[in-house]
This record gives sequence, C-alpha cells and structure tokens, in this order.
Amino acid sequence: MTTFPELLRELRLQAGLSLAELAQRVHYGRSTLHNLESGYRPATLEVAERADEALGAGGRLLAAWSQEDQARRAAAATHRVRASALAMSQDLTALAELDIADLQDGVEATAVDYLGTPPGPMMNRAHALRGEAFDRLRSGHVRPGDRADLYLAAGRLSGVLAYALLDLGDPEEAHAHATAAGRCAEYAGDAELAAWVAGTKSLISRFQGDYGRALEYVRDGYQWVGSGHGTGEARLRCGEAQCLANLGDSRAANVALDGAELARERMRRGDSIGGLFGFSRAKQSYYAGSSLIWLDGGHDAERAAREATAAIELWESGPAAERSLDDERLAHIYLATALVQLDDVEAAADAIRPVLSLPPEEQISWIVKRALRVAGMLSAPRYAGNATAAETAEAIRDLAA
Repeated sequence: MTTFPELLRELRLQAGLSLAELAQRVHYGRSTLHNLESGYRPATLEVAERADEALGAGGRLLAAWSQEDQARRAAAATHRVRASALAMSQDLTALAELDIADLQDGVEATAVDYLGTPPGPMMNRAHALRGEAFDRLRSGHVRPGDRADLYLAAGRLSGVLAYALLDLGDPEEAHAHATAAGRCAEYAGDAELAAWVAGTKSLISRFQGDYGRALEYVRDGYQWVGSGHGTGEARLRCGEAQCLANLGDSRAANVALDGAELARERMRRGDSIGGLFGFSRAKQSYYAGSSLIWLDGGHDAERAAREATAAIELWESGPAAERSLDDERLAHIYLATALVQLDDVEAAADAIRPVLSLPPEEQISWIVKRALRVAGMLSAPRYAGNATAAETAEAIRDLAA
C-alpha cells in the first residue's frame, strides 16, 4: 500500500502544485510539508485532513494516515512492553528472592503455545506472568518451601522473553533476559534449565555471528548434562555443530551431530516441560540441516537436505501442539539452501515457495535473514539466464521488503 508521504507527494504533483503553494492552502510551512513528504516526521491528523481536502483526495490521504498512525501506536506499545520487560530482567539478574507460586500452569501453556504463535503476543503474555510474580514478591507473600519452584518459573518466563526478543531481531535484549533466566536456574538449583540457558545464549551469539563465543557457551553448558535427564545434551551438541560448521570444520560438525544422536539414545527421562523448552526429534533434524548448509556443499549439503526434509515431514505428521511453525518454515529455507548448493534450482524454488506468501507479522527476523542468503546464492553469475533462479530471488527480496 502507498504510504502517506508517497501519496501526499503524488497527489500534490498531480494537482500541479509546488510545496509552497500547497503550504498556503493548508496553512502550514513549506519546510513542514517537505518533512512530511520526505517521511522525516509523521503528519498530525489536522494536516492530513487539510491536505486531503486541499488536494481533493476524497479520504485517501486520511485513510493512509490512519493506517500509519495505528502502526505507530502499536509500535510504541510494543516498545513500552519491551522496555518494562527488559528492566525486570535486569532486576531479576540481581534478585535474591522471587515468589512465583501458582504460575506453573501459565508457564507450561506459554512454552507450548510459543511454537505456533508470533513472538509479539508471547512476549506480552510472558511479561504479564512475570509482572504477577513481581507483585507477589513485593507483597511478601512467599512460602519458604516454594523458593526453588518460584525461581524455576521465573527463569522459564525469562527464557520465553529471550526467545521472543531474538525472534523480533534484538539479540542484546534477548541476552539480558537469558542472563536473568540463568540466574534463576542457579537459585533454583535446576540443571535442566541451566543447560537450556547455555544453549540459548549460544543461539543468541550465533545470531550475532560470534561463533567463538557461541562455542564457549555450549561447552560451558556441558557441566549441566550427563545424567540422561532431558534433551539438554542433544540440544547443546547440535548447537556445537552449528558453531563448528560456521567456523568451517566439516568433520567436527558432523561428529557433533552424531554425538547428539548418541545423547538422545542415552536419555532415560524426557524433558520436564515441553514446547519451547523441549528438543524434539524434528527439532534435532532441523538443527542438523541448519548447521551443514554453512559448509561447502557436497556430502554436507546432501545430509543437510535429508535432515531438513525429515524435520518438515515430522512436523507435518506430528501432533499440532508440538508443531513449531517458525522452525518448520526455516527448515524449508535450509532445504532450499542445500538444494542450491547441489545445483538443483527447481527443487530449491519448490522448497522455499511456502515461505514466500507469509504475512509481515509472521516474518520473524530469522526467516528474512536466512531467505536473503538464498536470494544471494541464486543471484550468482552461474545462474545468469536461469528464469527460476531470477524469479525466486526477486520473490525473496519482495518478502524482505
């Protein structure tokens, strides 16, 4: 849709008016109108109404202004929630007492719902639950025997916020929430959450491209695993594989993925909570595919394609509550990447096609970032003249825009 600044300029030029002439008609300064047309500052309702009338827009300018004003208000509300949530995480990092009794059901539901819900609403819900916890803490209504469980709930809610902020493209805020989650895991004495936090901090560093630091987080996390309880070790080994692949070590990356398979076989007990805090068989295949696409193709690309395909099939055929929609979409992108590395452009276009019609609110930062890499690969000189490559690259760039 045409933006308010674009429409204002278009209608002014169609009317044959200069900025100074329109300024006289709407009783605003020329420089003010220039800033509005350039998008340097938002228009007020009054100037939108006057410009709509002066240019005979029939309500078109008002409609464009209204839509952008609603978007600005929503962005401001989200910013306020993020700022408040970040402040709370910073407080949690140094907090010595936390009462979150009776919140376990809400935490577990949030962890499961995160897999199929955009990060914005999940951020709001996790922040609201943590706000309730803080209210109880400040009221002093904390039973001494509940302390570990309360810290555990607080840590998981902080973990949800870490994921939400990372999916929204802000790794710095995500790290602050992950740090709070780690502190809560320490106070709760919960090794399972501590291992999950280490893996999440590694994920944040991988998002930032700091694979050396990401590898340190993974290896530090191994101190919390080894008892066969939960999928923490499998998740950490897959994270190690992603680091090693991005550092160009194919052999070590494949060894780490094989180690993840062995860790899953050694499990004697499942995760104590599912959803965001679980690591399903589908997620493990997804991690394997997303690791090996950073190597030089060949056997690595073949394994990446197999693993990404397996992840997609497992999610499509599995229970709806365990279906991670964002990861499933990313698996399509990783499959397409591997197929381009194998020079199968037609199959790559088919693989990424389900992602190209996503509405803006479902385009998490990872999707845009990874899809643009595919577009860059398809724009290489070797594919000059390949209509499928050109059309797919253009569709990806339209999605990102």
